[in-house]
Amino acid sequence: MGTPASPDAVPARCIALAGPTASGKTAAALAIARHHPLEIISVDSALVYRGMDIGTAKPSHAELAAVPHHLIDIRDPLQAYSAAEFVADAQRLVGEINARGRLALLVGGTMLYFKALFEGLDPMPPADPAIRAALEAEAAKRGWPAMHAELARIDPATAARLPPADSQRIQRALEVFRVSGQPLSSFHATKKRAPEDQGTRTPTLISLEPQDRAWLHARIAQRFDAMLTAGFLAEMQALRARGDLSPELPSMRCVGYRQAWEVMDAHDARGMDAHSARGLDRPALAELRDKGIFATRQLAKRQLTWLRAMPGRQVVACDAHDALPQVLHRVARLLAQK
Repeated sequence: MGTPASPDAVPARCIALAGPTASGKTAAALAIARHHPLEIISVDSALVYRGMDIGTAKPSHAELAAVPHHLIDIRDPLQAYSAAEFVADAQRLVGEINARGRLALLVGGTMLYFKALFEGLDPMPPADPAIRAALEAEAAKRGWPAMHAELARIDPATAARLPPADSQRIQRALEVFRVSGQPLSSFHATKKRAPEDQGTRTPTLISLEPQDRAWLHARIAQRFDAMLTAGFLAEMQALRARGDLSPELPSMRCVGYRQAWEVMDAHDARGMDAHSARGLDRPALAELRDKGIFATRQLAKRQLTWLRAMPGRQVVACDAHDALPQVLHRVARLLAQK
């Protein structure tokens, strides 16, 4: 997948702003931009895809025009984008932004990308299309639970943290074993030098975290409803109508898109009209809403778990009435120290 970040890979004038989905990262980033000359680097594995705007809560045209953004709309949904590619792109962009005399503000919720940038990547073998295709064929015959059972035999540590239905990660773990002869967990266990030992200057991380989880859950539900109102189903219909996308692709496994694809497939299988004005009948629409909100809550829970394991983060309660002033104060204090 890549190598640990090199010394001076992340210059000093760089601040990271992270948080779970619906925690207010975009609003906070734009507020910072009104007070400091900066450019935003998106740290989001879904925003890289073109044509996936509503379901990813992509910044609006006005927001994108208000401040320069990077790593948004850089891939077709048919293409993959890895953490290693993100690290290379982010390191290059931070240097270019600093050279223009601006602050680089890393904003997003893909915690694997943050971890890869801060700590480097384990030296796992690259993808092997032939082995991946063979695994797909096996799974089509045996089912992913059986593939998960096979993984449990060769790599019990990885199997223990993956649910039997997580086809993407099960496939990758089996692929790594067949390519290298070593379990995936052995690569994760490879000891890496800490960033300070490498001389890497890690950006300060400001973390937006709710004091009251119910506040975040309400925001998630409101945002999913807003997506449906804004035309998320029409966006999904357009993606499915292309004919070259499938639910196994990383793009279509993004939260919201995966659930919509499953519900639309089931809707079609029942012989319902998926091309009506609303795209789904009332029961299917309710099912999508429930599944989408539940999956987004689970995503937020995982994001918070990742964040709490990140050392040195500066926490701002995103549900506090003065959350934005707190973020601005912390940024101003950090920049005064640089």
